[in-house]
Amino acid sequence: MTSSAHIVVVDDEAIVRETVQDYLTRQGLAVTAVDGGAALDALMAERAVDLVLLDINMPGENGLSIARRLRQRGPIGIIMLTANTDNVDKVVGLEIGADDYVAKPFDPRELLARVRAVLRRITSDAPAATVGSEVRMGRCMLNLESRRMFDLDGRDIPLTAMEFDLLRAFADNPNRVLTRDRLLDLAHHKEFDGFDRSIDVRITRLRRKIELDPTTPQSIKTVRGAGYIFVPQRTPAGGALHAPAAAAPAD
Repeated sequence: MTSSAHIVVVDDEAIVRETVQDYLTRQGLAVTAVDGGAALDALMAERAVDLVLLDINMPGENGLSIARRLRQRGPIGIIMLTANTDNVDKVVGLEIGADDYVAKPFDPRELLARVRAVLRRITSDAPAATVGSEVRMGRCMLNLESRRMFDLDGRDIPLTAMEFDLLRAFADNPNRVLTRDRLLDLAHHKEFDGFDRSIDVRITRLRRKIELDPTTPQSIKTVRGAGYIFVPQRTPAGGALHAPAAAAPAD
């Protein structure tokens, strides 16, 4: 995952974020630099982010507040950066969910080592949701080749073409917050307006099919003010279910 991971440097000091971005990019990492929380939110609405290098002391919303919001959105690596040597900031940052902490000034090689360590930890902690062409979706298995879905007893769960496209979008982007517009774009249904809530109705229907308890969804979760996130689960004991291929469903 390390080579394909997207890292974002959030720091109000241009020289710091540009220096870090340049160094990590030269190490073969994909890095974007932004100057604060608002710019980070805008970026995450358009592109998935795996790890954030986050300065604590910034004007406006500080890094601790941003880290708290990021942790509420779902799995994402967070490394706090600060010139403050006070242990209080360090403790607070770790308590709200930061993965690591680096004090300025820092050796770029140390930062790189910590970045790689967090990325490895993210990868090792990720549950194995996919077996071949099948993806575990709550109480169901979605077959990406046959475009069919089955419950864990092997019973066929009917899907419309739009429902399959939405599930495929989630399967391709696990643990990533997807806005309504992004979901519609990934599902290739641009004729729908992402703000007319039609996407919410469709996801409600999908939850009735895949969730053990649709009122407290565990697979497709709502991220308030942002969109939805697919949280993978491990495949059932003995591996994924298998079923014969069939024609694609019609909407």
